[in-house]
Amino acid sequence: MKISAIRFAKLQVPLKTPFKTAIRTVENITDLVIIVETDAGIVGYGSAPATPVITGDTHESIYYVLNNIIQPQIVGMDVQELNAICHKIQHAVVGNSSAKAAIEIAIYDLWAKSFNAPLYQLLGGGSPKLRTDVTISIDKLDKMLADANLALSRGFDILKIKIGTEIENDIVRVEAIAKELGNRATLRLDVNQGWTAKQTVYALQKLAHLGVKLELVEQPVKSNDIDGLRYISERVTTPIMADESAFSPLQVIDLIRTGAADIINIKLMKSAGLSQAIKIADLAELHNIPCMIGCMLEGSISVAAAAHLACAKASSISLIDLDGPTLGQYNPVVGGVNFDDASIELSQSPGLGIDSIQGLQEL
Repeated sequence: MKISAIRFAKLQVPLKTPFKTAIRTVENITDLVIIVETDAGIVGYGSAPATPVITGDTHESIYYVLNNIIQPQIVGMDVQELNAICHKIQHAVVGNSSAKAAIEIAIYDLWAKSFNAPLYQLLGGGSPKLRTDVTISIDKLDKMLADANLALSRGFDILKIKIGTEIENDIVRVEAIAKELGNRATLRLDVNQGWTAKQTVYALQKLAHLGVKLELVEQPVKSNDIDGLRYISERVTTPIMADESAFSPLQVIDLIRTGAADIINIKLMKSAGLSQAIKIADLAELHNIPCMIGCMLEGSISVAAAAHLACAKASSISLIDLDGPTLGQYNPVVGGVNFDDASIELSQSPGLGIDSIQGLQEL
């Protein structure tokens, strides 16, 4: 089964409520969909969002890199030459992690289809069921409280609270949400690089004094502030998770070596695809560092690939943050992974299991 061409399409799904963090506000899930064709008439699907403030990638840059740089290098290759194809993708251009992730997802989809097996089984097997947290966006306190209670009513019992705008207000928000929910939910904080190291230590110590229990705090400082992450980790008991500081396997090695983070957040759009995400998961497992699998407000194509990885690498990926598809007003993907609020269940169909995608606008 040889790669013959790549097609592109846009896919947009309105969000149920705006997604607000310390660095951006988004109202739609908007993906560039990659459709890799083969001479056997079988296609593989991948996708990527535009996240210029995080990865530097836009849909225009993703399209250009895939269409003009990567496509000429992999057309004609057999999909069972998986490692060779991924090597070409990873070395075709510097950076452009989302473009590489999108095309790798489609290639892995085809690779598994060539063996007529679900992707997670070929990556190592495991249980095809996961439970995800859900994101509570930054907003006025009454809206955040309402969103948190709504999440609980939908069956979510782990909430990721977005903060990072102004530290005293952040502390008030978190304390109020914790008191409102009591022991009904586990709380994770995502600061999205919004605090300094000293502010983080101050906030976590104050929240602990107030009786607030947190499972983890995600990326409190700027992505390049590894010393800041280590400063925090040495002074608080709450586990600190690196997100924007952990793009590549080499960065993860540095985080582990310096003791700067207790947990690594793996996202396919950061790692530049499944091949590198697998390396990160394996590195973390070697050093007994737990991982989270996350997403960047992506639709159910790329999040499906992340779910397959999480199932196969459950020994290292113990935390699940794959709520992107449930934040949309509907799921345009037919077949594949079933995203039912907190419950995620993988299909037993080959590859990612996608039958069709509704609402595609071909480019």
